[in-house]
Amino acid sequence: MKILLLGDYSNYHACLAVGLRRLGHYVTVASDGSEWMNTDTDVYLGRPIAGRAGGALLYLKILASNQLKGYDIVSIISPSFVQLRPSRLKHIFDRLRRQNGKVFLSAIGTDKAFMDMIISPDCPLRYSEFHTSPGVFYQKNIKELQENCRWQQGDIGRFCDYIYEHVDGVTTALYEYHLAMQRIFPDEKLAYAGVPIDMKTIKPIDRQLCADDKVNMFLGRIDYHKAIKGTDRIGEIAETIAKEYPEKCSLDIVENVPYNKYLKKLAKGDLVLDQLYSYTPGTNALLAMAAGQAVLSGAEPEYYDFIGENDNHPIINAVPDDDVLYETIKNYILNPDNLRQAGALGRDFVKKHNETKVVAQHCIDFWNSRL
Repeated sequence: MKILLLGDYSNYHACLAVGLRRLGHYVTVASDGSEWMNTDTDVYLGRPIAGRAGGALLYLKILASNQLKGYDIVSIISPSFVQLRPSRLKHIFDRLRRQNGKVFLSAIGTDKAFMDMIISPDCPLRYSEFHTSPGVFYQKNIKELQENCRWQQGDIGRFCDYIYEHVDGVTTALYEYHLAMQRIFPDEKLAYAGVPIDMKTIKPIDRQLCADDKVNMFLGRIDYHKAIKGTDRIGEIAETIAKEYPEKCSLDIVENVPYNKYLKKLAKGDLVLDQLYSYTPGTNALLAMAAGQAVLSGAEPEYYDFIGENDNHPIINAVPDDDVLYETIKNYILNPDNLRQAGALGRDFVKKHNETKVVAQHCIDFWNSRL
């Protein structure tokens, strides 16, 4: 098939394209390179300059492009698949539908469907970055909650509804996003794909974890995402432990690092500290697991049940309770053999559930079912 992946977050579509190509499909990625991450793209769709003039130039570039038509499948990364206002996005979306075959949504981030679920009193998640229980919101992140609720308002809210009504189906990257989409899409228009990881480019680390029984904790984060990812709390607790047990551990925190440079720094961690409020491991954790490193991330029982994994549970679950989190990290620091065991199991887990060809095949099977 001829496939267009439009927009990108955290290398998702760029990595998915690798798997699709290995399965024999022709794939074009058109994106802004995940902004500062500078991930691979075939057609660059970032704003050439800042402000309204940059938006106008990008819009005209897209309208004039012949590289966004003639595909069997188009998958947009989000309702906001390029950085333009809703009226222009709607015009582009309608052109995509006229000039291509089926158009799908890749659900891999916050949007109206996710926020509708989060603020609902019957939210199926026990907690998230925005709430501590259904209907009880986390006051520390109330500003972020209010900002993300803009997805539900005005032109962007109406445009999200328009996208949901007119796409031919949705593939989801995480358990949480799948739950959100289940509230508005019938089963036949929805499929879980997972987060793709290219294991051919991630070799097992060529060292023993926790050399001399000393643990190097690694925390990579985006500065402006610290609150909603919980990496502010994780960082504070890890710093406390590093000061209490300097002979047992060290801590390396990096922020806002381009993707390729980030991977080199990530490889030095024995325990990779990922995120706090998720039920599931994100890209950061899966990259480390693919290399054989131990990770602290989302790993709730609901996630393992959802993907049908009954035996291999290598992820150290990050529970959003400071006391529990402190004890969890400290116990692993004091027992490095447990970290080595978790690291050894992680690569098999990623190979089974997240290798890029596995995720690509999930997408192909679903797209074919909707043709």
